[in-house]
Amino acid sequence: MKITADALLFDNDGTLVSSMESVVRCWTRWAAEYGVTEEFARVELHGRPAADIIGDLLPADRVAEARRRIDELEVEDVPGGVRLLPGTLDLLAGLPAERWAVVTSAGRALAEARLAEAGIRPGLLITADDITRGKPDPEPFLLAAGKLGADPARCVVFEDAPAGLAAARAAGMRTVALTTTTSRAELEADIVVEDLSAVSARVVDGGVEIVAGE
Repeated sequence: MKITADALLFDNDGTLVSSMESVVRCWTRWAAEYGVTEEFARVELHGRPAADIIGDLLPADRVAEARRRIDELEVEDVPGGVRLLPGTLDLLAGLPAERWAVVTSAGRALAEARLAEAGIRPGLLITADDITRGKPDPEPFLLAAGKLGADPARCVVFEDAPAGLAAARAAGMRTVALTTTTSRAELEADIVVEDLSAVSARVVDGGVEIVAGE
């Protein structure tokens, strides 16, 4: 399938890189420290801002301090805890800086650390620190489109998490889902691929032409 877009918006973890082992390791330690191990097992973790996850587990007056603690644990765990997913660098290498952005639910310090560890340097990075409502709210993607000067209807979002895909749909954007962390049956998107190795892009007069398929 071919899509022509003005801008490409990429989730980070599970889309460009994988740090899921690090995420589980750090959050499991965090839950034990805060005495919420049992409750933590029932909370949706992937694709959501840390503050939202913590808000499901702790009283409001403890969220800020607990958020600082999980950020500390995850940043410390970045070295050796991040790996590039297939196709990432090849795809990004062909994109002009003004045509793409990374839109992640992680805080800025953690997002920058993970991207640097993987050798990815986006011209625009939208993090949980830049917004008031995280995925599945459309705010992060709409903010990225606005900063790139792109019509949301002509943006394509690459995501692996249902919450991120829901955010993209709510923003009126087209979607490419990756089955890197979630089964195909759980992904609602215009196109579903295994990973970014199934996607190619080239610059054309109308923007960026994307070809995606198994």
